[in-house]
Amino acid sequence: MGDEEFMNASDNASDEEHGGPVGYAPHPHIGGRTAVLRALAAWRMQWPGAPRVVVLTGSPGSGRSRLVTGFLMLCDPEYRKQLPLDDLDPTIVPPDLPAPAVPDPRGLTADQFLWTIADHYGLGAARTADIVPELAAATDPVTIVVPDVDRAGPVRATDEPARLVRDVLKPLAAAGTVQLLADVPRELAAEVIESLPAGQGQVIDLDEPRWADPAGLVLQVETSLDPRRGAPALPYTEDPGARRALAEAVAERADGSRLTAQLAVQCILMRPEGFDPADTSQLPADAGEALDWHARRLGADPQTLRLMLAAPALAEGEGLPIELWVTLANAVAGRDMSREIADGMLLAGPFVEPVEVPVQGAPAEQEGVEQEGVEHEGAEQEGAATGSRTLLRLVHPAVADAVRAGLADVRGAQTRIAMALLEAVPQQDWSRADPYIRDHLAAHTLAAGLLPQLLTDPALFAHADPVTLRAAVEAVPYDTLGAPARTYLRTAPLLTRSQAPVGMRAALLETAFVEDGLGPYADALHALDLDLPWRTLWSVSLPGVIGVTVGSLPHVPADGAAAGPAPADGGQESDASSDGVSTGDASSGDASSSDARAAAAAALPVAVVLVPEGTPGSRAVPADDAEAGGTAVLVHQLLGPGSVDADPALVLPPSEDVRAAAPLALSRGVDYLRVWDRRRRTVVAALISDTPFTGADLSPEGVLVVATARGVKALQIPLPVPGPEPEPIPLPEPAGDTSATGVSVPAPVPAAPATPSDPAHPVDTPAGPHGREGDRS
Repeated sequence: MGDEEFMNASDNASDEEHGGPVGYAPHPHIGGRTAVLRALAAWRMQWPGAPRVVVLTGSPGSGRSRLVTGFLMLCDPEYRKQLPLDDLDPTIVPPDLPAPAVPDPRGLTADQFLWTIADHYGLGAARTADIVPELAAATDPVTIVVPDVDRAGPVRATDEPARLVRDVLKPLAAAGTVQLLADVPRELAAEVIESLPAGQGQVIDLDEPRWADPAGLVLQVETSLDPRRGAPALPYTEDPGARRALAEAVAERADGSRLTAQLAVQCILMRPEGFDPADTSQLPADAGEALDWHARRLGADPQTLRLMLAAPALAEGEGLPIELWVTLANAVAGRDMSREIADGMLLAGPFVEPVEVPVQGAPAEQEGVEQEGVEHEGAEQEGAATGSRTLLRLVHPAVADAVRAGLADVRGAQTRIAMALLEAVPQQDWSRADPYIRDHLAAHTLAAGLLPQLLTDPALFAHADPVTLRAAVEAVPYDTLGAPARTYLRTAPLLTRSQAPVGMRAALLETAFVEDGLGPYADALHALDLDLPWRTLWSVSLPGVIGVTVGSLPHVPADGAAAGPAPADGGQESDASSDGVSTGDASSGDASSSDARAAAAAALPVAVVLVPEGTPGSRAVPADDAEAGGTAVLVHQLLGPGSVDADPALVLPPSEDVRAAAPLALSRGVDYLRVWDRRRRTVVAALISDTPFTGADLSPEGVLVVATARGVKALQIPLPVPGPEPEPIPLPEPAGDTSATGVSVPAPVPAAPATPSDPAHPVDTPAGPHGREGDRS
């Protein structure tokens, strides 16, 4: 019998049985809790004297989630149509108002949760810190219901519920325009309202006598034992008196715990043989006792049951893949558990439930550079559902707590699980790893106290879910991290902010490794079968960079005399004067053309970087350049590391004709840019930055040079492969962001990243909304 059957109370039960006023039907989803529902209805309708902030709490298994769900049914205009409102106590039915916002914190970080609220209300905040103040400044009050705070966070060991209370719920409660209801663990409940003026906040503890409703629990148990509700026909279920007596005994022993009562009923009905309703002394008083009681009734060792459930109890995310259950059970037990699991469905049945979840993400070999408007044909964007899989999870977190409490060495169990997961990666190829292993190995390794040792594989950095991996890495003391992990940690905000697919994550990490002098790790990413959109040629830390352009230096002969400047058209000579009259004879023209071509071929591609005056290796801007006061110029090789001691005045920029004929074009926003295939009008590379770009330029040969206030770097973008000439499609007209090359795209709009549906009218969009840090600027 499932949770739904257990919790649904009989519509025909008398009101006195569940503690409600005579003549009213119980709430069909809850079957009681009239006092709490009455308080919540007063909160929703802002009844005089009702608190603005209500915190619902209680022990694990007290029924908080079920109660919030039942109350929200009364608040949703569409669902209200399915309820017998005329039969219910009118004091528990709030007025017909618009449904409140119900952001779900399960699996989210505090910042991701804040952006969920911002998206719901269409706020214009660009930073996490701006969201609550913007809500507080709203003209109209907003109503927010936050369920399941105890299930927040992508990694259990990071204690995200406490961060959610501290960083989100407390500020929301303090905002006078916010009417807040939150389901919070008891140890955090008082913190939400501790700073509020008297009367504005209230804690409803479901374990307190005034809210506990033991009569309602008896009704729920009695209903779940009724054969008319799906229970098997047994002497003590068919006879109303016996059914009532057993329900009272179960509820009394459970002492208000809806979960314990539910487990007791499910254990009885799953194995009714041998159960004597007259002997209720062995009924469980908590989830741990339910585990042991059920095992003994089936003639099994309680420790065997706990070992069977250990892997699901230690699982991260939404649950444990069925395919990994035996493998991890063997690891925890240190022996083969396959027979026990194969024969133990009756034993484990009351405590586990399967759940079907969509499979997210495309195979690695299909991924390209699709992000921030980057297109690639025939590839599935990571994050798109491509099927479903079955996960196994325990019926309630309190059951998991009881199982973990019975393990002799939880850290040792986590260590063995981590090792088993690592061994299950096919040939250590993360692109072929089970999604659970790829995304949650770090969480298990963190719980085992071994995460720093894992953080040396750049392929794992690229393939693992960045939100989950970042949360795990942030939980490790910084001074215990190695250099690769520190590089990952500083790059992770870009990865979580952009929601980038694996290929883009690898590209951003490749650049970060080069920036930090970790070249072998960058090379390792290129060795993966990911087709990165660029190769980082060099990176230089230069504080205060103001701008950058590309150009070339003419060849300097051995005698030290600089050759004459190359033609202004970048090496495309002309045999006619500006008025169209031929100058010189043919032999003279051929010699001149040959010299020009030789000079162009010998020219050194360079980047000219505008830096603050006094930067080592730079040359001061001529004093007559009034607009460049306090600045200097540094000339750097374009295709490799190393600056060039040369007069910046000798650098020749590519002509406009050369730029226009180049196969790639550049468009730029404040902290992101795109490189376009000019003929096909598709994006071939997209780069984002955690700080605004101060300059960017693209050479005709596809070398992208970008500068921020921290430094400058060069990325080689592969040139498009020649092919049939596509139908000409114009590049966007200037409408906002303009690059140094003159290619423009419309100004950004506040939307999630998406590939333009009309390639003739691309729209630049900022990075995605749900990064852990929440910065969408």
